[in-house]
Amino acid sequence: MSTSKAKVEAAEEPGGDIAALAKGGRTNFFGFVLRLLARLPFLFIAGQLYGAEALGIYAYALLVVELTALVCSIGEKRGLAQRLRDGEDKESETGLIADSMLVALVFSGIMAAVFFVWPTPLFPNGMSNDLDRWIVLAIPGYALTEIVLAAQAYKYDIGTTVRARAVVEPWTISILAGAFWFVPAIGNAGLTLAYLASIFAGLATALVPFFRTYGLPRGWSPHPARLGPMVARALPLAVTDAIEWGTRRVDLLILGWFAGPVALGIYWMAQQVASLPQKLKTSFEPILGPVITAKLKVKDYAAIAKQVCQVGFWIVAAQAGIALALGIPGEALMGLMGDDGEFVPGTAALAFLLAAEVVAATAVVSEAALIYVARVRNLWVSIGTIALQALLTVAAMLVIDTLEFSSPERADFYRAAAAAGALMVSLGVASIVKAVMLSRILGHSINNWRWALVWAAAAAVLVGQVAILLPEWAELAFGIPAILAVYGFIIWTRGFGPEDRVLFSKAPKPTPAHEAPVDRPPL
Repeated sequence: MSTSKAKVEAAEEPGGDIAALAKGGRTNFFGFVLRLLARLPFLFIAGQLYGAEALGIYAYALLVVELTALVCSIGEKRGLAQRLRDGEDKESETGLIADSMLVALVFSGIMAAVFFVWPTPLFPNGMSNDLDRWIVLAIPGYALTEIVLAAQAYKYDIGTTVRARAVVEPWTISILAGAFWFVPAIGNAGLTLAYLASIFAGLATALVPFFRTYGLPRGWSPHPARLGPMVARALPLAVTDAIEWGTRRVDLLILGWFAGPVALGIYWMAQQVASLPQKLKTSFEPILGPVITAKLKVKDYAAIAKQVCQVGFWIVAAQAGIALALGIPGEALMGLMGDDGEFVPGTAALAFLLAAEVVAATAVVSEAALIYVARVRNLWVSIGTIALQALLTVAAMLVIDTLEFSSPERADFYRAAAAAGALMVSLGVASIVKAVMLSRILGHSINNWRWALVWAAAAAVLVGQVAILLPEWAELAFGIPAILAVYGFIIWTRGFGPEDRVLFSKAPKPTPAHEAPVDRPPL
């Protein structure tokens, strides 16, 4: 057996790609728990102090800011790994990252200036305070953070992402949102100013290890002949990222057209609770990208299919358990967020949104490979997904408009639930289409399903039905851990095999994917 072949086969051992994915998963699961602990105080503070109307205004501004920043990062959250892999040495890596940061800074700076002068697209219903317009500074901060964290992930440094996104950002926004409320001159603008501060705190946290890893670019200078092709190549991926992100926000956009800021604020609160498990799957993307690109270099399609299925099951299993734990006591959970049950009408929307996160997992992990092997086709599927979601959402809004309700507020609550249901259906369709597309390209099946998910979910539902009979405080304090415990026990004993258990075991430090040998004969 040749040395190179032995090294490639060793990549499948505990120190190889599965171990690398598992290590990233363990780190990010810890980050998810930290994010959960930090995010819930912010939701409680925002709901109790600022109320649904202020949250609705803040949510719409956030929608425009983050979408703009994502586009300005030119798809480097996932595309940077491939560009770095094509580089020849560390010096070229530093220059490539500098190119990305410069382009992102220019684009995001222009857009921030436009929105500062003309803030209507961010605040169609008006601002809570003139200070709100300064949220535009988050656009360059957010875009640069995406690139810096992607560069660190290329070196398998997921800990920086956890520190920035799961510790610094959420705790900064939680603490400052509460502190700014007591400053009379700031008032309801405390939400946007706290968010702005959290973005730059996260960027600063990411830059420290980034400069240790890469240093400053030496001998680098920008050149249009190099930057132009880079932007052109990144455009399909940037659009794909924007569309994938937009599928989680177009519901807010359409709901904002048909309902008032109060309903929008309630829906946003439900979305924030439901998006907590979403972080589990998005946190695998940085580590999955380098592993997939390494296997593409040697045309090991079977390994890519195996990795996609493996990570897909991990994500589905984790998200389904979290969805059940948060959804079954959903009414009690939403009741915590505001006075007099202000956010409780968002419970139905919460249930649909949690289900949407589960069905979307297959699409996300399939897309992690599709962006490298079928970038344009994947883009068209993503466009079709968001178009389907928009069509279903608008159709539901129009149907609700034809019905009679006891009050306009009640109609808005049905609109919120319908918007969430449309998201769930469209993401389910996208998962099927992208999994089939990837399986045909790789020549291997893509399937994240295991029957243990059914048995674990059934047991969790039974425990949950007992939990909802308890007082609300006990339902949350004891019901959520009990649901997670019984679900996790069945998944562990009936669903996890030896390779799945690598996710929870310490393994030797994996060889970075960008150092994998490339002389294996093609399949």
